[in-house]
Amino acid sequence: MERCKWANVSELDQQYHDEEWGVPVHDDQQLFEMLILEGAQAGLSWTTILKKREGYREAFDHFDIETVAAYGEDKIAELLDNPAIVRNKLKVNGTVTNAKLVIELQKEHGSFDKYIWQFVGGKPIVNHWETMGDVPTSTPESDEMSKALKKLGFKFVGTTICYAYMQATGMVNDHLKTCFRYGVDVGC
Repeated sequence: MERCKWANVSELDQQYHDEEWGVPVHDDQQLFEMLILEGAQAGLSWTTILKKREGYREAFDHFDIETVAAYGEDKIAELLDNPAIVRNKLKVNGTVTNAKLVIELQKEHGSFDKYIWQFVGGKPIVNHWETMGDVPTSTPESDEMSKALKKLGFKFVGTTICYAYMQATGMVNDHLKTCFRYGVDVGC
């Protein structure tokens, strides 16, 4: 069974590729989780983040947005001492900031899903790449998302992170044409 080459790093990467990557996500809590994990990846490998994913879920109350938004200094200090996550002060504080901002977007737009999916017109962009070298690291859509999120005060939302986020949440389907997941109808 052929899959996108990046997924052949480990069993964990393969499972993530085979079951999640490129599948549309519309649940606000899952969208928040992926935004945080993609931001946590900055400067690290995705494999590192996948290995810490369960630790993140435990440490960040399963990414309950309201709970994370209410974290105070004591909880942040506890997180910075937790080896199950990436202990970067800017990333941990950014998670709390981003949770607060997601709540604001939910109030304004009815859901984070409704807001974030507007950057792809509400439906997945399905690409037809031949090789990994064809896959961009950013697009006009990720540029627009990054610019909008930064303007609102979100942290760790550069255009490359936003594009990876779009891929992870199925806003963009970048499975290579040779991948067994290419052309699989994942719905929306």
